[in-house]
Amino acid sequence: MYYKLYIDSVFVLQTTMNLYLLSLAGVILRCTATHRRRWLGALVGAAMSCLVLCLPFSAAGCRLLLSAVPVSMVMMCLTYRIHGVRRLLEASFVMAAAGFFLGGAMIWILNRFRAVMKAREGFWIILAAGALACQILKALLKRLMRREQNCLRTVRLYVPALGQEIRLRALVDTGNHLTDPISGAPVSVISRRAAVSLASCLRPEKYHAVPYRSVGQEKGILSAYELPEISIEEAGCTIKREGVIVAVCDAGISPESDYQMLLHPGLLEN
Repeated sequence: MYYKLYIDSVFVLQTTMNLYLLSLAGVILRCTATHRRRWLGALVGAAMSCLVLCLPFSAAGCRLLLSAVPVSMVMMCLTYRIHGVRRLLEASFVMAAAGFFLGGAMIWILNRFRAVMKAREGFWIILAAGALACQILKALLKRLMRREQNCLRTVRLYVPALGQEIRLRALVDTGNHLTDPISGAPVSVISRRAAVSLASCLRPEKYHAVPYRSVGQEKGILSAYELPEISIEEAGCTIKREGVIVAVCDAGISPESDYQMLLHPGLLEN
């Protein structure tokens, strides 16, 4: 059995879908790009996909292997200037996830119009369904990100050795149940990079050993220190807390994160 493919239609369809996927991936990764770079990435990706279709491979798996990851890596590099094999692979997986949800949303929308679809109008209905699905998913993603943004706070700490105040972005982690085993005080978490700037405040006499459990490690001990005072900016006001215990750990705080601290929700309670 043979199928007849019109390469011009495939190119237009692939370019349009690439634009949708790049837009969704940019929202997820919080990357920005000009319209020119986005079009460049979409066009190059479509050209590479069409080229793979012309290769003499009978196995669909070979075509998928050659077109999926390498093409998406090239598109993300050209559009959002992402470099490094690891970062490009992560961006490619994000793009694949965006394609999975976009395809599911498009199938749901197209099923609603199956009764009225005609062969001649099918191509344009597919493009329109993709645009609608893309806008719906973008709206949902932005809503989720705004909710996460509402969980971010600014924490101010004064460092006497530096003679200045340091500001940290903190995520209110509702899943953080760390407490000091002796006093029962809530324990927040700061990244190792942030701890370097606070080294003079992390005094040995204020050391606390905090036991914890996490996924992949049944139990362990976190090195924690008691800070004299922190100020938390909350809803236009400032909450001051004294004797706050913070543990030094990178778990849950990646270098690309918008925050450097996981704030215990108990510190926001009166």
